[in-house]
Amino acid sequence: MTRFMRDNANTEAKDQRIYTDYRRLLALQPLSHSFRLLPKWQAKSLMTGRHQSQFRGRGLNFEELKHYQVGDDIRNLDWKVTLRTGQPHVRLYSEEKDRNVVVLVDQGANMFFASTHTLKSVVAAEVASLVAWRVLREGDRIGFLIKESDNHQWFAPMRGQQHLLHLLKKLSESNQRLNAQSDTKISFSETLIQLSKRDLRQATVILLSDFLTLNETDMRTLKSIQRSNDLLTIRISDPMEHSIPEQLQWVMGDGQSQFNLEQQQITKVNQHFSRTTSEQAKKLNQLMARHNLPLLELSTDGNHLNQLKRLIGG
Repeated sequence: MTRFMRDNANTEAKDQRIYTDYRRLLALQPLSHSFRLLPKWQAKSLMTGRHQSQFRGRGLNFEELKHYQVGDDIRNLDWKVTLRTGQPHVRLYSEEKDRNVVVLVDQGANMFFASTHTLKSVVAAEVASLVAWRVLREGDRIGFLIKESDNHQWFAPMRGQQHLLHLLKKLSESNQRLNAQSDTKISFSETLIQLSKRDLRQATVILLSDFLTLNETDMRTLKSIQRSNDLLTIRISDPMEHSIPEQLQWVMGDGQSQFNLEQQQITKVNQHFSRTTSEQAKKLNQLMARHNLPLLELSTDGNHLNQLKRLIGG
């Protein structure tokens, strides 16, 4: 098991398992060619089975009804209005030119953890960057809401590479501010409320977090956001959040005293982990099922970018 407790910040900054940096996020651009995020894709997840997504994506916006004229596309006939008025009517549409994509990236103290390879905060930052590069490639608008331990940073969706580079710079700075002494002053619930206050409409909202503190109030907030937007949740999990290794001897202490965890105690802890993880997964999966969308799960095993591409059909 890898532990990420070091005193030398300069040493930490060189280890890409612990911190990501601006150059690393820039270097992810070529990977955006190898998968498609939207509008429709299939995902295979251990937690959700196989789903066909219903993302709105680009499409047509209804503009008005008008009397049918020779040359109009009969496929656009509005039969209800035609039958009611006795006169043929067609529906006019305008093409939806772009889409707003907003990524909530959790960079709070809870994300500064991993028992295997890569910290959850790094996984979230790199996945957010890869998504952003893909959105830019598709010509859509990209925005971030970065949750830090004691602050929120909101960047409204905009087009263009300069905007994206600014987002990645800010994201890398947030990531590198995290350390083992970071103290959580802003809850994930407060972050979701901040997101809901942005009054997003017809946007694609992607959440990157471990969702460990998700509660019933948060679920109501997510449902409110989902009413007028496409919502995709990507949970970043670590094996120790599901169960702690039972074959190891665990000794805990506070610097003055210590005690050993017995096998029976470890079994009870693992049962609690399993129950809590299962309940959270069920809640999120039910929320996603409203639009037939999957709950994706990425691991801290260092293979998160390939996992993402595989899960969304890349």
